[in-house]
Amino acid sequence: MIFRAIYEKTLRWAQHRHAVYYLGFISFIESVFFPIPADVMLAPMTLANRERAWFYALLTTVTSVAGGIVGYLLGLWAFDPLVKPVLEWAGKMETYHSVVNLFDSWGIWFIFLAGFTPLPYKVFTISAGALAMAFWPFVISSFFGRAGRFFLVAGLVRWGGERLEATLNTYIERIGWGTVLLFAAYLTYKGIH
Repeated sequence: MIFRAIYEKTLRWAQHRHAVYYLGFISFIESVFFPIPADVMLAPMTLANRERAWFYALLTTVTSVAGGIVGYLLGLWAFDPLVKPVLEWAGKMETYHSVVNLFDSWGIWFIFLAGFTPLPYKVFTISAGALAMAFWPFVISSFFGRAGRFFLVAGLVRWGGERLEATLNTYIERIGWGTVLLFAAYLTYKGIH
């Protein structure tokens, strides 16, 4: 019942009087270094107050892009002295080089894709800065990618409402453990290759 407890606690946090600030803060730091995606707060907040779904999606988008700008500036101005040692310490230089190759292939479209998908957006914001990608195309692509993702999440939760909550409540343990197993399989795969 681990995941049910986490789910219920997140729903309570989503109803806290400062939840909007928490959502903005998590969205911001997730785009720079935080490993937990903003969807974790966005979905239950939308579920708790469906009338504010579009406000929550916009807030999450704007603060996420603001964090992305900070990540971009870190990559641009502090890659060698600050970011590179952290990537080396974490064993992520190979991931960084893979991202650089993807930028070479896809250019600005890759920022849009990274903003929309569950890929680690923070890696792409820092890489975009380190590669000195044009700033305004970076911001615009980030905005549309992040907006697409967060408005989709908010819209699905707003539309699903109580039915979605009942389904999540029924299957939350299976979903949680399934996610853990997928993540473990991914780590194992990355360790082998």
